[in-house]
Amino acid sequence: MTATVGKLGLAGHAKAPANAGQTTSGARSGGLSRRALYLILALVAVGVGVGAWWYFSAPPLPPGFAGGNGRLEATEYFISTKYPGRIKEILFNEGDTVEAGQVVARMDTSALDAQLREAEAQIRTATENRKVAQAQVDVKQADYNYSAKQYSRSRSLVGRGAVSGQEAEIDLAKSLSSRAELASARAQTVQVESNIDAAKAAADKLRAEIHDAVLVSPIRARIETRLSEPGEVIPAGGRVFSINDLSDVYMYVYLPESVTGKVPMGSEARIVLDAAPQYPIRTFVSYVSPTAQFTPKTVETEEERHNLTFRVKLQLDKAKLRNWESLVKVGLPGMGYVRWDNSAEWPANLQSKAAPRNLWQPTGSVKAPT
Repeated sequence: MTATVGKLGLAGHAKAPANAGQTTSGARSGGLSRRALYLILALVAVGVGVGAWWYFSAPPLPPGFAGGNGRLEATEYFISTKYPGRIKEILFNEGDTVEAGQVVARMDTSALDAQLREAEAQIRTATENRKVAQAQVDVKQADYNYSAKQYSRSRSLVGRGAVSGQEAEIDLAKSLSSRAELASARAQTVQVESNIDAAKAAADKLRAEIHDAVLVSPIRARIETRLSEPGEVIPAGGRVFSINDLSDVYMYVYLPESVTGKVPMGSEARIVLDAAPQYPIRTFVSYVSPTAQFTPKTVETEEERHNLTFRVKLQLDKAKLRNWESLVKVGLPGMGYVRWDNSAEWPANLQSKAAPRNLWQPTGSVKAPT
């Protein structure tokens, strides 16, 4: 028993150093891995910092210029239905380009079509009633003419004693009655004419509603958002599309009072899109907000954020905008630059250049007018 216990104890002591060695080795390798990981992370951080510095370190602007960042914007329109109803058909998707007057959606007009047929039937009925009323006028006119002549003869014969005064009075009453009946028949004709006009007005109103049920684009534009789907019932004024006017594109930048106070209205400016920095776009200052405001958090300037700034609108030339239509994507970030000193020359990196036709493919698709 003692030998056995001794052997077991020796065996246990013999294994212990091996396990201890393995643990020490594992700890060293684990420590080495951590140090390597920290080193790699430090190198990555340095690389990111250097890359950010290189990316954001744009060439300094010369005196007489100022700049700020912004996003490309376009005037937004909503294509809405004038009357409540169910959407029958939507012909375009988001991103499609539509022309002015092009049909983009249709509303269900089955109920309006039935009402129009009813109104047209009322017009036909009223037209026939007019013929009947006109015939009654002719009859009453003949009766009145006869009674009037009869009374005239009777009155002339009373003086000669051929006709009594009582008979003449009876002829007078008949004449007056015939004249009243004629006036009533004529009034009936006027009422029938009014019924025809009312029925025609109702039919014209229904035709206008049916015409308005076909939604068209008021301008050449790009569909930004498809707000409704076929089968949906929408109220009067319900929006079906939001579209962007491709001829009215601009960018807002926020500049301090020390700059905006010197910028002339209509002065030359530049927009440089992040997606095409090698092609500055020539613009002009079309608007400067009369009200100062706090700088939005999303705006960056060369200096620290200013407490109060003025919104400046840089408008693209509408006559030349068609050449840049492939670049027109609302929301594209970029930089806007203004020149408040007209004697200053634009730096080389902000000289306007013509973009090649194949810079990008135009967004959306143009469908043939329907």
